[in-house]
Amino acid sequence: MKQPNIVFIMSDDHAAHAMSCYGSKVNTTPNIDRIASEGIRFDNCFCTNSICSPSRAAILTGKYNHLNGVKSIDEHFDGRQMTFPKLLQEGGYQTAMVGKWHLGHGGNADPTGFDYWNVIVGQGDYYDPTFIEMGQQKQYSGYVTNLITDHCLDWLEKRDERKPFMLMCHHKAPHRPWVPDEKHRHMYADVDIPEPDTFYDDYATRAQAAVEANMRIEDMLESDTKGKPPEGLSLIEEKRWKYQRYMKDYLRCVASIDDNVGRLLDYLESEGLAEDTIVIYTSDQGFFLGDHGWFDKRFMYEESLRMPFVVKYPRSIKPGSVTDAMSLNVDFAQTFLDYAGIAAPSDMQGHSLRTVLEGATPDDWRTAMYYRYWMHLDDHHNVYSHYGIRTRQYKLIYYYAEALGTAGSKDENRPPEWELFDLAKDHYEMNNVYGNPDYAEIAEQLKEELASLQRAVLDEPVEQID
Repeated sequence: MKQPNIVFIMSDDHAAHAMSCYGSKVNTTPNIDRIASEGIRFDNCFCTNSICSPSRAAILTGKYNHLNGVKSIDEHFDGRQMTFPKLLQEGGYQTAMVGKWHLGHGGNADPTGFDYWNVIVGQGDYYDPTFIEMGQQKQYSGYVTNLITDHCLDWLEKRDERKPFMLMCHHKAPHRPWVPDEKHRHMYADVDIPEPDTFYDDYATRAQAAVEANMRIEDMLESDTKGKPPEGLSLIEEKRWKYQRYMKDYLRCVASIDDNVGRLLDYLESEGLAEDTIVIYTSDQGFFLGDHGWFDKRFMYEESLRMPFVVKYPRSIKPGSVTDAMSLNVDFAQTFLDYAGIAAPSDMQGHSLRTVLEGATPDDWRTAMYYRYWMHLDDHHNVYSHYGIRTRQYKLIYYYAEALGTAGSKDENRPPEWELFDLAKDHYEMNNVYGNPDYAEIAEQLKEELASLQRAVLDEPVEQID
């Protein structure tokens, strides 16, 4: 079978519940929806560490962060290790990386395994950003989302048409601070964005980690909301005001991404490439959109853990498919290699999603996943380090709350705590039932399964309390 082309489009901090194909209550994304309607939507795709650099490293290597060396945003990626772009390159593919890299620059941190790379510096700027193209810096005029797409289309135009290609198109948006383009600057001006059901969460039953996290809407800075709230507002009114300002700019940035996804899809169709190209849209993790009163990510709660993941490939994927099979960001590498007919290294830790994509999920497919957030009490968000297990019905989280030498963490321990949620009865994770006698047996079973998953991925547990 002919090796397919691969176009991997990834945004930064785009929550699944801000996509209309996932039932968004706050916006529409018609071009991203095209991928879902012409292919498959994954309803249970999760990241193994909900923060930018670690997720990107997991995607490239197919390995968990304790093995790929990027446990936090302060640890640079060592490009000497094996990645799926290198393997595709060795297998005859042309490879390109355009946009947000966020894994370090210079020396062994520069992108490797790519015939062409052109990446923004660090987080990048929304307007007039500086790119590093094959080691050379250059500033461009314009809006970053449009520019990234421009560079992608330019590379596609100049590629060697005799070879299959793999393009990674990585958008900066909708990462903080949220700056929309001119086209969408006044979008939503005359509407109120609906507040999520958990907007007024008081964390009453949760671990202290939820109470102490510094990511509440009311704590947003003037730079986040582009100005001060009007005088005379109550605390609740000020929170609502900040939420509207935050969400409107966030969704405006998403609208620009959606437009540019459409540009890429239109190009593939106009050039007769759509039939032979796997197109993926995802984000590096989820994001809180006022859920639990928060912005940002990091926690193992659903809105942060869940990744959007929609894929189309006309030759193999039935249009309009939906799956609830549990998939992870460490699966992506092996999936691409499988479709390319290239053997994956034995030390990759994911599983190819090909059978799931083609509607034949194996009977023994995973029913549980392992998560670990390593940064402890970072300077900005103050989230405790933790790990846990999510099954189809339950989630068990252990806040071990230690730095353990992880870069970007404070060496200030906190008392460890457990959280347990029955997702069937408590979809929004508002009621921690750890310590409830009715769930004692389930808690012990989940602890055993958590330990088994840790051993399977070669991670080491921290000493745990009961």
